[in-house]
Amino acid sequence: MSSPERDFVTAHLDDLHADLDAWLRIPSISADPAHAADVAASAGWLADALRRTGFPTVEIWPTPGAPAVFAEWPCADPGAPVALVYGHHDVQPVDPVGLWVHPPFEPTRVETPDGPELHARGAIDDKGNVAFHLLGVRAHLAATGRDTPAVTVKLLVEGEEESGSPHFADLLREHADRLRCDVVVVSDTGMAAPDVPSAVVAMRGLADAEITLRGPAVDLHSGSFGGGVPNPLHAMATLLAALHDEQGRVTLPDFYEAVRPLTDRERDLMARVPFDEQAWLAGPAASRAATGEAGFTTLERIGARPTAEVNGMWGGYTGPGHKTIIPAEAHAKLTFRLVADQRPEDVGPMLRTWVEARLPEGIEAEVHTPPGGVSPCASDLDSPAMAALLAAIGRAFDRDPADVLFTREGGSGPEADLVDVLGAPLLFLGAGLPTDRIHSPNERVLLPMLYRGAEAAAHLWRELAAMAFPPR
Repeated sequence: MSSPERDFVTAHLDDLHADLDAWLRIPSISADPAHAADVAASAGWLADALRRTGFPTVEIWPTPGAPAVFAEWPCADPGAPVALVYGHHDVQPVDPVGLWVHPPFEPTRVETPDGPELHARGAIDDKGNVAFHLLGVRAHLAATGRDTPAVTVKLLVEGEEESGSPHFADLLREHADRLRCDVVVVSDTGMAAPDVPSAVVAMRGLADAEITLRGPAVDLHSGSFGGGVPNPLHAMATLLAALHDEQGRVTLPDFYEAVRPLTDRERDLMARVPFDEQAWLAGPAASRAATGEAGFTTLERIGARPTAEVNGMWGGYTGPGHKTIIPAEAHAKLTFRLVADQRPEDVGPMLRTWVEARLPEGIEAEVHTPPGGVSPCASDLDSPAMAALLAAIGRAFDRDPADVLFTREGGSGPEADLVDVLGAPLLFLGAGLPTDRIHSPNERVLLPMLYRGAEAAAHLWRELAAMAFPPR
C-alpha cells in the first residue's frame, strides 16, 4: 500500500540519513562532565535542524546541567489541538569501548537479513527516535498541502535523560505556560518486533538506595578475630538473600500494598504480544534461565510488575592475591522498579524498616535513599488520543488499528513529570526494538523502523486534528 505520507518519506530518506550521520557523531554523553561541551553542541545541532525543517520558533533552554531544546510550529486553525513531542539528545557512555565492532561515534551502516541497520551510540536511544519527527512533519505538510501542521506541534528534547533528568521537573514548571498542550507524544520507546506494530502504554517508576553495614571499627585479622566478631559482608549477603521470598516476591513490608493489580483485559492484551522466551534468553537477555515473581509471565514481570534488584555489592579486600581480614564495612546498591500506583518516596521508609528488622547483633546500618526518584506512568487505553495513535501506527504498517498491540516498557523516564506538571495524557510513539542493544556496546537501529516512525508521525498529526479534546 502507499500514501502521500509514505511517498514523501521514501523520497527523502537521504535527508534522514544525513541528519543522523551528522548528529550521531556528536558524543553527547551527559553523565561525563568532560563531554559537557559535546552535549551543548548536540543541542545546537538539533536547534539548527529544527529551523531547517521549518519550525518558526526554536530555542535552547539552559538548565543547571545540560541544555534542552524547545521548538513550536503553531497551527493556523483556531482551536486546533496542541501536541508536545518529548525526547532526549544525550546518550549513554560507551564503555567498554573494546566491545564495539565499529567506533561508537562513527555511524556505520550494516546490511542484515532484516534490512539496513545503523550502528552508533544514540542511533535509537534517542536521536533516531527524535530525528524521524523532522522528516515526519515535512511529510505531513507535503501530504496535506498545508503551510502549517494540522495541530500545533511542540518539541521538548532534554539533555539529561541518561543522567536521571535531575533538572527536568524544574524546567517543566518554569516553562509550563509555553509547554501547555492537549497530549504528550513520548518518542523514547519502541515496538515489539519489526513486523509487529505496537504502542507502549506504561512505564515503570524507579527508586534507588544504598545500604552500608558497619561491624568492627577497623579491618581485623581474620585469623585472630574470625569466628568471634560479626562480619559485615556476611551480614550483607544474608540481608540481600532475604530481599525476595521463595515465590520471587519482594519482602519489604507493605511493598505491594499500593500496587494496582493487572486486570484480565490488560493481561489478555499483553498475552497477544508475540514473545519467544527461548529466543529472548539466547538473544537480548543473554541469560541461561528466566526467573521472577511466581504467577506472572516473563513479559508481565519485566513490564508490569514491581521489582527489587541488587545492582552492586562491595567491601573488604578485592585486589590481587589475598588479604585475610574481617572488613569493617560492606556496601550495596539497590534499585526498585515501580508500577501504578506506587510512589518512589515510599520505598525509603519501607527499606529502613526492613533492614533494621534483620540486623544481627553488632552490625549497624545506614540506608541512603536519594530524594526524588521516578514515578510510574500509564496511558488511557480508551482515550480519543489513543485511537488516533493506533490509527497512525496502523496506517504506517498497513494494518487495521485493532491489530496494533499494546506493550509495557520496563524501564523508567521522566514521563510522570510531564503528566504531573502539564496535566496532559501520554502517547508513546517510538521505533526501537528489543534487539537494538540500547545502553550496550554496538547500539543499532533498524532503519526501516525509523522510516515507519516518520510515516506514523506524519499520520498522527492529521488523526489528532480530528479528535475532540476538552477545552484548555
